Amino acid sequence: MGDEVPVGLARLWRLPTESRLGRPAELDVERVVRTAVDLADRDGLAGVTLAKVAKELGYTTMSLYRHVGSKEELLVLMGDAATGPAPALPAGPGQWRAGLRQWAYGIRAQHARHTWLPHLPISGPPSGPNAVSWMDACLRALADTGLGWAEKVGIMTLLSGYVRSSSQLSLDMAEGRRGSGLDQPQVEQAYGRALAGLVDAERFPEVAALFTSGLFEAPPEPAGDPELAEFEFGLDLILDGVAAAIRAAQSTSTSTGS
Repeated sequence: MGDEVPVGLARLWRLPTESRLGRPAELDVERVVRTAVDLADRDGLAGVTLAKVAKELGYTTMSLYRHVGSKEELLVLMGDAATGPAPALPAGPGQWRAGLRQWAYGIRAQHARHTWLPHLPISGPPSGPNAVSWMDACLRALADTGLGWAEKVGIMTLLSGYVRSSSQLSLDMAEGRRGSGLDQPQVEQAYGRALAGLVDAERFPEVAALFTSGLFEAPPEPAGDPELAEFEFGLDLILDGVAAAIRAAQSTSTSTGS
């Protein structure tokens, strides 16, 4: 079986890719990936190159190619390692919403722990053991909903994309505020004041009404973290859509008697 699996995928699943006699090698995929993740946590994705990883490990760059075929493969390995295994979710009839909510918050927490993770290039569908565990957890949360496979995969893709884009936006905005000394409400207030004097009400009537509404001048202050409140608002919209899809599927099933 191992011979049929592409080398990169075998390394991702930690399958043996070649037989070795004698003493075990001091360097392996696990050490390379762990070092690369530590570098990314410290210096961001830009700080991760094969040469820098090799230097951290005390080896030559060429020695890494026995364990990682390319920078692109290393990024895939790093992403799966940093994502970690999925947590146990609420399961059973009627538990899909709680399960998907916990699933989304779990991914968001990993993004906060490894801030480079949501900016990692996507090279394909989930393929590593940790990524597949999150995939399986999401599908299990939807198992008793009556939805078909295409609908369940679509929901998973939509939800994971929302969490990723939300994390990216939060991190990018935090980076943009760095050095300004302003928090997000102050940034929004300055934005509203600047644009209010530029937007022509005849050309952009709704936007002009927005800027004169006072929303940016005195933005509402939800209890707790405003970014968390924004995330929760978007998440609820998606889950409400999932609920509508489930009702439609169950209604169709009832009407056809299947």
